[in-house]
Amino acid sequence: MKKLLHIYILLISCTAFSQVQNGTFTISPSNFGVNDNITVTVSGVDPTVWNPGQPNNIYLWTWYFNQCGGLGGPIVSNGDWDNSADYLQMTNNGNGTYSYTLTPSVFFGDTNISQIGVLVKAKDGTGDKKTPDYLAYVGEGITINISNPPGDVVLNSGDNLTIQATMSKKGSTNVGNFVVFLNEVSVASGGGFPNYSTTLTNLTTSATIRVQGTPSGSTESGSCSFEVIIAPTVVVENIPAGLEEGINYNQLDATKATLVLDAPFKEFVYVAGSFNNYNPGNSYLMKKDPSTGKFWIELTGLTSGQIETYQYWVYDTNPISGSPSLVKTADPYSTLVLSPFDDPFIPSSTYPNLPTYPAGQEREVTVLQTGQTPYNWQVTNFTKPKKEDLVVYQVLLRDFDQDQNYQDLIDKIDYFKNLNVTAIQLLPNMEFEGNLSWGYNTAFHMALDKYYGTETKFKEFIDLCHQNGIAVILDIVLNHAFGRNPMNRMWMNDPDGDGWGDPNSENPYFNQVATHSYSVGSDFNHQQTRTKNYVKRVLKHWIEDFNIDGFRWDLTKGFTQNCPPNVAGGQEPCTNSYQQDRVDVLKEYADYAWSLDETQYVIFEHLGGDTEEQQWANYRMGDAIPKGIMMWGKMTDQYNQLTMGFASNTDISRMGHLAHGFAGKRVMGYPESHDEERLMYKNVTFGNSSGSYNVKDLNTALSRMSALGAVSLTIPGPKMIWHFADLGMENSIFTCNDGSVNVPGGSDGDCKLDTKPQPQWVSNWLGNANRNQIYNDWSRLIKLKTTEAVFEGNYSIATGSSNLTPKIYIWDDALPSTDLKNVVILSNFGLASQNITPNFPYTGTWYDLMDGTGSTLINVTNTTSPINIPAGGFRIYGNKSATLSTKYFESLMTVTFYPNPVNNTFSINKDISGLQIFDLMGKLVKEFIGNFNKGELFDISQLPQSLYVAKIKNNLGAKSTVKLVKL
Repeated sequence: MKKLLHIYILLISCTAFSQVQNGTFTISPSNFGVNDNITVTVSGVDPTVWNPGQPNNIYLWTWYFNQCGGLGGPIVSNGDWDNSADYLQMTNNGNGTYSYTLTPSVFFGDTNISQIGVLVKAKDGTGDKKTPDYLAYVGEGITINISNPPGDVVLNSGDNLTIQATMSKKGSTNVGNFVVFLNEVSVASGGGFPNYSTTLTNLTTSATIRVQGTPSGSTESGSCSFEVIIAPTVVVENIPAGLEEGINYNQLDATKATLVLDAPFKEFVYVAGSFNNYNPGNSYLMKKDPSTGKFWIELTGLTSGQIETYQYWVYDTNPISGSPSLVKTADPYSTLVLSPFDDPFIPSSTYPNLPTYPAGQEREVTVLQTGQTPYNWQVTNFTKPKKEDLVVYQVLLRDFDQDQNYQDLIDKIDYFKNLNVTAIQLLPNMEFEGNLSWGYNTAFHMALDKYYGTETKFKEFIDLCHQNGIAVILDIVLNHAFGRNPMNRMWMNDPDGDGWGDPNSENPYFNQVATHSYSVGSDFNHQQTRTKNYVKRVLKHWIEDFNIDGFRWDLTKGFTQNCPPNVAGGQEPCTNSYQQDRVDVLKEYADYAWSLDETQYVIFEHLGGDTEEQQWANYRMGDAIPKGIMMWGKMTDQYNQLTMGFASNTDISRMGHLAHGFAGKRVMGYPESHDEERLMYKNVTFGNSSGSYNVKDLNTALSRMSALGAVSLTIPGPKMIWHFADLGMENSIFTCNDGSVNVPGGSDGDCKLDTKPQPQWVSNWLGNANRNQIYNDWSRLIKLKTTEAVFEGNYSIATGSSNLTPKIYIWDDALPSTDLKNVVILSNFGLASQNITPNFPYTGTWYDLMDGTGSTLINVTNTTSPINIPAGGFRIYGNKSATLSTKYFESLMTVTFYPNPVNNTFSINKDISGLQIFDLMGKLVKEFIGNFNKGELFDISQLPQSLYVAKIKNNLGAKSTVKLVKL
């Protein structure tokens, strides 16, 4: 269980503020067997140190070692480290002692146990909320260590096999008696040896070999088993034409499916599955194509619509030293996998009727189902918003709402639509390791992670977005993969035989050592043809099967082979310098995506030098449908200096494409992303203050965020919003599961990846006037950007490294003078009102574009006459009023509500024939049906305090929409 141990050690060791408590353990009875009922008791632990006011927040975490000397498992019963299983809460016995009772064989589902380990922890174990480990032997603690072979072994028929073993008792080597069993028939024995060796000759049949040892003077024995596989004769036969790797469903016969696996350096492969009870015989031995070397098999006798599961059992008769002879793995091209590690903790409300993981198996299995009913897409010809009009809303589904699933997004579609964003970008939702993750530890790139919901529900979300004119972009992680990935495991170093390891020298997909300085997981080699083919299949899957509109490519700096650790000049400078190999391969991937869909969005998180990024941003801009790759443009530090009110490092010119030297508007600039500290957190924690104006005051800090939108969203070219910046989210990126903030100096802190609270819904932030102001102002700004042609034109930014009053000028001289063709944006991020010199391009009437009625205007007779702007404020002027209307505030019938804001009742100044009241998520919360005369009272005393939208209809059928504030 090397991989699980690695995760466990990482979780408990990378904290900055240790909350480890020593604790005293006892197990009763002190001498116990595997089938005995035992009680684990701990004293001297105070759970309120971990979480104040929670004396019962104390949970057992346990593991075991088997009689082969390795970690047993997987221990799915523990839950996740940051979310222990509920039934492992310990009993509070008073006097500072806690206990838990279990039977080892039942709890672990194994009788081959030599030792157990326990600790106690908070339900949320982050921040080292735990005790140290405590180990106890089971029975006599006998362990049989087989040094040869190191694991399962593949032999040719007639081969001999030498077996070498030692035994220990409670950790000390012992002499005693050994017996070797072949399929439970005794074939060799010996006694009095601290080290035992025997040779079995002329092995012709695959079998289980079990080595049993009894130390001298013991009444117990220990045993350890391994498999001997006699290599079969593989049938060499041409693969049928038109097949791809993975599952190929027979479109004419739902009782058949063909599986294809590319496994170079492997001698033979069995398919083990529910259709053969995971006991494959020769009829499930895969054939081998003579020209490509790919393995393939046609499955027959399947039942249409019935869910089946399978694994590839991949054999190597002469493995590299330290690598396994047998790897059991799911299909690399799985679109649905079942996991013994993660699935037990997926709510049925999120994934109804989740298929059951097959009992007795290990690691992921692939789901196969013939005769599936295809999804009925409502939108089959979606027209994507222009790249220049993209305002992308970046969402981590785990932290968007409490249910953490696609239905949350579906239910909030009006939230996105009313904000006027044109695209939603999800952080990686492909099958990743664990459940509560950002998703960058991807294991299966073509499978959805089930913790967020079903494939059908995800397609429903995409379809709904397209119905509302919103594109869907996926964050995709193709720089690396993690240890459960089949292409990693089939060619891995695994000297301890636990089934986890890093790539070996034969791996046709991964580097053994990362060739760039930002390595996580196993590093893909993108110069390998097989890696390129895999990447292209992944793109094809999401584009063609899910109608995905584009991809944000994570960590594109890692797509080079030129920067190994020993590179001249250092790995870090090499990684951050121009590398032609990654320029070329990433262009190749972009070309492939555009070959499938000419309007695909291609977005790189490169954050590198302009010279290299220009190669992508300017690529194929001359096509009939201009292409060009969009580059992420991080501007967090500069914009945060503005919002905090500090006159240094405030140059925001790189928010647009001109400062990068790009031919097209291909900078996706952003003040916030998932990777950066929240601007509002820094505003209220470190903001500037002067006299009565204090940026650290929450409402003051919130009042400055509208101006942030004005000087960021309006700049021509695509832009991005990190979720809930539009509501002034002030929770730190380092907020822990318990609500505390862990911000160690100079490092990320171990709570960065923790699940974040969602006060925006619980506390009804849309009903908070200060937060709602940001949402409405940004909604207006986005609508201006995406509706008015001038915002696709030219621009200049009057900014600087110590300027708190940046000004933006946007124009398009090709537009007629009767249109909105010039825009001037003024801002004041200082701490006091300032007179700003506007430098209008010409005199005349200029309109306040934030006024949807078009009635707020100024007559400019001197282009440099100053305009007073309050601290944290902004102005946006146009030579013409905007052609759009303000959705919520337009009143076609000049209807007036009085009073407004409302305490309990209000009246209307018109006769009406119906009134509906909606909350800001679009839910109908109150309706008045019938004809009403002006002056009649309407009672809304039962509605909570919030902002609402009232929709009115008169007797002639005219409709109006009015904002209504309930106090």
